[in-house]
Order: sequence, then C-alpha cells, then structure tokens
Amino acid sequence: MDHARTNLRQRNRRRFRVRKRLNGTAERPRLTVFRSHKHIYAQIVDDTSGRTVASASTADKSLRDQFGFGGNRTAAEAIGKAVAERAQAAGVKQVCFDRGSFRYHGRVAALADAARAAGLEF
Repeated sequence: MDHARTNLRQRNRRRFRVRKRLNGTAERPRLTVFRSHKHIYAQIVDDTSGRTVASASTADKSLRDQFGFGGNRTAAEAIGKAVAERAQAAGVKQVCFDRGSFRYHGRVAALADAARAAGLEF
C-alpha cells in the first residue's frame, strides 16, 4: 500500500509543478491531457470563467469508430485532431499545453503534434 501511496504523491507533485506555471485565459485557454491505460482525454479549459470550451476522448461514441483501441498513439493522434477541430469551431486558435503529471512523450506528444498539425498554436 505504501508503494501506491508514494506513486500517487509523486504524481501529484509533478502535476502541481506543471500547473503552477499555467493558467488558461479566455484568449489562450489551457489544453489539458489525461491518459489512462485504455483511453486518452483532452479538454480545452478557460480557467477564468471555469468552463470547458471543447473536449474529445477515446470514450466518445462518435470517435470510437476511427481506431480499434483507445490506448495507443493512433488513437491519441485522432483525439488531438478532433479537439483541435472542435476548438476552432468554438473560436479558439491559441492554447497553452498542460501535460499534467505525464511526460511529454509517446501518446501525449502524439496528441500535441496532431493538434498542432490541425491548426492549434501552442
């Protein structure tokens, strides 16, 4: 049990270390990423008003047909493209990237690269 508690504590420290430098505004909201073993989730959040501008995840029924399994790089690329398209439809062009407690590597980097390729600036 101590090992799980230690891992959670380290993960929270990493998340807070990243978040203390980021703040989403109306002009430049925050693109936040969460990944689990099976899915990856992305939200664009305006922290000043406390609302979600756009979101996409591999758990969405409309996006689930594009990929077989939600826990790989191809699924992350599809989610990055989808969240960028939804953000542009909502009028957002620039975001700040919040990787949370995850390294900028693998699925997180694939999502960010796909969002950049689809037109988001960060």
